[in-house]
Amino acid sequence: MREEARRWIAQGDADLAYARASCEAGFYFGAAFACHQAAEKWLKGAIIELQRRLPPKTHNLVELGRTLGVPEDVMSDLRLLNPEYATSRYPDAANGVPAENYDLRKARQLLEATERVQRWVTSALTAQR
Repeated sequence: MREEARRWIAQGDADLAYARASCEAGFYFGAAFACHQAAEKWLKGAIIELQRRLPPKTHNLVELGRTLGVPEDVMSDLRLLNPEYATSRYPDAANGVPAENYDLRKARQLLEATERVQRWVTSALTAQR
């Protein structure tokens, strides 16, 4: 694997660990943001490795997924995660206090979606070898 791609993937893995720790600590809004970040970094790493080019400079998971041609089930997970870039952090995007808009159930839903994205990226990278 190209070193630059490996770095993106490794940071995505660290973001997932951070999301899990945030969830366990009750910081569900933080878990939501870290889930988005993990997915974004895995997708960007996959673009670098599979398409041999720099990824688009965007935080839009749907756009990154389209760039890679991910299957519809993964696109569904990306659509679920996509708003978390802003709504988990900004009151104007969240229509309230982000910390008050999340609970364990929501955080677990986002973690499960993130783990499915991780499995797809891992599979795509393994198939490429």
